[in-house]
Amino acid sequence: MTSTTRHRVTLIPGDSTGPEVSRATRRLIAESGVAIDWHEVVCGTAAFAAGGHPLPADAIASIRETRVALKGKLDTPIGAGYESPNVQLRKALGLYAAVRPIKSQPGMASRYADVDLTIVRESTEDVYAGIEHQIAPGIVQSIKVTTRLACERIVRHAFAVARREGRAKVTLVHKANIMKRADGLFLEVGRQIASEHPEIAFDSVIADNACMQLVKRPSQYGVLVAQNLFGDLLSDLGAGLVGGISNVWGTLENDSDLVVFEAIHGVAPHLEGKGLANPLPFIRAAVALVRHLGESDAATRIERAIAAALESGARPIDLGGEATTEGFVDQVIARLG
Repeated sequence: MTSTTRHRVTLIPGDSTGPEVSRATRRLIAESGVAIDWHEVVCGTAAFAAGGHPLPADAIASIRETRVALKGKLDTPIGAGYESPNVQLRKALGLYAAVRPIKSQPGMASRYADVDLTIVRESTEDVYAGIEHQIAPGIVQSIKVTTRLACERIVRHAFAVARREGRAKVTLVHKANIMKRADGLFLEVGRQIASEHPEIAFDSVIADNACMQLVKRPSQYGVLVAQNLFGDLLSDLGAGLVGGISNVWGTLENDSDLVVFEAIHGVAPHLEGKGLANPLPFIRAAVALVRHLGESDAATRIERAIAAALESGARPIDLGGEATTEGFVDQVIARLG
């Protein structure tokens, strides 16, 4: 079943095993019948080695033109001498919202069943502003930046996500009991904006309690909205609830129609070039991309094929199986309806 529409998408394979899993993913998408013209751009450590910048201008230009991108992990080695290209990308394109669906996926057992929530994370400031300096020998100061503008737009975005997903409640995560000015501002803004949306319930929870409550009873949450650091921690905790990074993906969003789909995985230098990397994190992001492109039938077929492959015992090595990168994709393709 081949789509009659050809889509243009920017592809950033990422570092480490990114090129391998992106190739396998592209093959799966093509076999599903979705026609995509990929504009591939190299970013990260390879781009830095070749041209002195981990996020070349042509990558930003491509995303601005296509309005949609699929991206792997861009590494920032310790001592690299440059700001994380992942953070640079968000700043360059104004992608202030990192949205992470946390949803149980069929075919892979996890500690919980029927988890279904979304984490909306402010992704441009907080401690990720990167403002650090040594004020005396042995004393380093790292500055947490909180602005009303960023607070307002991320809370508004959280309510927008709640509306598009049919969620009944937005919960704001904070530490205003300790950071009374910074997180106090975030909480104040959250309450103000919540009053504009009486059709959606609103509450707040202190960050450490949010972690405990997520583990105890994740079903109590619909949309969680947080600043950068707490949102980062909660996103990975959420991944753990549903079986790990093989079952989650993320999007980077702003107030326009531009969106970047992110594969949630790390770098694995010991697997580079061996064809053994787990392609599922990249595939999950790609399936969400396919659905975003309006190819819902193909996305559903791929999801069902992934579940069928996993249920049959086909698993990548890091999930306890023996399937290679391409071998696992072969198993999924064989089950495409």
